[in-house]
Amino acid sequence: STRTRLSFEAAMNRLGGRVIGTENAAQFSSAIKGETLEDTIRIVSGYCDLIVMRHTEIGAAQIAATVAAVPVINAGDGAGEHPTQALLDLYSIQKELGRIDGIRIAMIGDLAYGRTVHSLSYMLTNFKNVHIDFIAPDNVRIPVEVKRYLVEKNVSFEESTDMYAAARGADVVYQTRIQKERFKSMEEYEKASGKYTIDARVLEVMREDAIVLHPLPRAGEIDPAVDRDRRAAYFRQAQNGLYMRMALIAKCLS
Repeated sequence: STRTRLSFEAAMNRLGGRVIGTENAAQFSSAIKGETLEDTIRIVSGYCDLIVMRHTEIGAAQIAATVAAVPVINAGDGAGEHPTQALLDLYSIQKELGRIDGIRIAMIGDLAYGRTVHSLSYMLTNFKNVHIDFIAPDNVRIPVEVKRYLVEKNVSFEESTDMYAAARGADVVYQTRIQKERFKSMEEYEKASGKYTIDARVLEVMREDAIVLHPLPRAGEIDPAVDRDRRAAYFRQAQNGLYMRMALIAKCLS
């Protein structure tokens, strides 16, 4: 991810630190020679004070943390979670609305493979009187384990296919990309693609004090004309990622 990698690098640079690393390590590192993740992490943790890792496999960051000699930050693990994105999402909501308690949030799009909505759903259980509307095509609905966790934490939620009804009552409309690279076939992708688009018609039913968020990148699911609306907060949201990651790095190294 361009945003995640560059924001972490910029965060460390602004804090006065330095960055070493590699992009696409699966193709240009010892991994392609057959080295295990555990061995790679053991070696890398001897070269640095902090590891920020993105991996294609769910749970890879957790495995890395068990063998690393330094803190490990999960910068996204496959279709699992993206906790630093969820932190910046929460910060963005607080900054834009002045509160997180009591919000109603509509999460729209690829909820099965969208790791950002998984992490955000989990983190929202720490706040009071939150309601989540999950809006997704049938083949990319929110995973059962996420719903089970919300039930355990007594967080109110509904599943629906009616984007307009959800947007009408939402404080936050959280749109996500249908992730073509996650699908096993084009047929499955096409079942989900293009079903939900934030455009002028959606803005018309939204409240004036609501906001639109998106973890980015977008791929047609938000009309560029929406960018001119003051409720479009996704570029401000991306900027907030720098500040949140600066805070997280400082906390890890303190």
